[in-house]
Amino acid sequence: MAAKSGGRGNAADVKASADEVQANFDEINDQGYFGERVDPTPLDNYTVSGVIAGKPTPETDAQAAARAAEATNTPPQVTG
Repeated sequence: MAAKSGGRGNAADVKASADEVQANFDEINDQGYFGERVDPTPLDNYTVSGVIAGKPTPETDAQAAARAAEATNTPPQVTG
């Protein structure tokens, strides 16, 4: 009868697995799924109460668009 392993694998397997996980997370981070928010606009500004109060968003305010563009390194585009 074969003995069961501890499930940890050998050091090379563990290192290869860790490298694969890191590579996957690096790719995800490059796509912007994780990490810091790049839009400096407070999330409350996008809510119904924020819109009713006239809080600026990059889509409706030139200054907010400029701040967001600076934070994301993209040209500002105000549509409102």
